Amino acid sequence: MPTRKPLSREAIKLLAMAAMACNHAAQALLPAGTPAREALVDIGYFTAVTMCYFLVEGYRYTRSRRRYALRLALCGVVSQPVYWLALGVDQANMMFTLFFCFLLLWALDRLQGHRLRLPVVAALVLVTAWCDWPILAAGFTLLFALCGQLGRGWTALCFAMAAVLFFAFNYSNYSYAGWAAGPAALHAGLSCLGILAAGAVILLGYSGRRSAFALAHPALAKYGFYLFYPGHLAVIAALRVLLPGT
Repeated sequence: MPTRKPLSREAIKLLAMAAMACNHAAQALLPAGTPAREALVDIGYFTAVTMCYFLVEGYRYTRSRRRYALRLALCGVVSQPVYWLALGVDQANMMFTLFFCFLLLWALDRLQGHRLRLPVVAALVLVTAWCDWPILAAGFTLLFALCGQLGRGWTALCFAMAAVLFFAFNYSNYSYAGWAAGPAALHAGLSCLGILAAGAVILLGYSGRRSAFALAHPALAKYGFYLFYPGHLAVIAALRVLLPGT
């Protein structure tokens, strides 16, 4: 008999939340260039591609796409002040990125055959240039949307392509900053491990089912991530203020 895959959607989302917290805490609280910071930041790269995967899945199965989009937008607005305080970066947070990626899925779906489809899709991809995971998250979303049309057997290839895109993005950044080819390739390669780990977890472990906890407490399971995102950023922002030298 085939072995049932052990991980529910909620279990994988918990892994993604923990990885994201590691990434954000490392960026905010640890000195640049230290091995601990680099390792924790790379672990956090598990999260964005996982979010994009479940965003595509959520778009297909949600009961109300309008409410889904509204939740993403509202969470982005609420999270933006603590995002700035925690990470000190001049960009919109990941919830806005996911909001625009959700609109991207809507455009692909609802504007089929329309002459405005390609311009709208291109505009939504470009808007993410001012957000966390600029352009890349939109690319991941497009890959997983394509997987949905081709079948689940293509998902592994989509994760591999996402890792290649991320490698190219980081390698070009390191090269632009003046790194030698060898160290640039090494660090860019290590940064891809989180994406490859996400692919392995989803492909080998994801059951496609909800957890027993989510079935018993649907509201908490549904809104837990939306509470966690600004919550963990607020904690990190407070630590930056309270801890000297961060």
